[in-house]
Amino acid sequence: MSMADKSPSDFTAFYIHHSGWLKGWLCRQLNCRETAADLLQETFIRVLLRQRQQVSIREPKAYLTQIARGLVISHWRRQDIEQAYREALTHLPEPVAPSPEVTEQLLETLCLLDQALSKLPTPVQQAFLMAQLDHLTYRDIAQQLNVAEVTIKRYVKRALVQCMLVMDQNT
Repeated sequence: MSMADKSPSDFTAFYIHHSGWLKGWLCRQLNCRETAADLLQETFIRVLLRQRQQVSIREPKAYLTQIARGLVISHWRRQDIEQAYREALTHLPEPVAPSPEVTEQLLETLCLLDQALSKLPTPVQQAFLMAQLDHLTYRDIAQQLNVAEVTIKRYVKRALVQCMLVMDQNT
């Protein structure tokens, strides 16, 4: 039986039955009770949203752990991006540093772009990052990745299109 066929009280029972062990698992992964509580709620929100898709849950622990693991990985990625961004800000003179509001918007955008790029094949990601961050020429990237220069052009174009789609969806 799918979650969509169940009543709200069934979902409440499902939540009560599984939230304790899942919160413990999240606490062990994150070493932070507050973040674990946030991701616990996000996990069950995703279960609720998937109810509409009539997802059948045969192994609740495996299902919930899979969702929670993805959220933990996203959380860690965001932390890495935030740390790198804040580190870059320390090298700017104070009058040039962005406001906290702008900083939050930039971090959100960086996370969305990172998420979009992570869906691309590794060579495409590498070529794009080498072009954008290392400012290498297509010829130099092609030599390093051992592919034709025209392939690098296609890779970078593909990544740029992905980034533009993300930006277009979030404006």
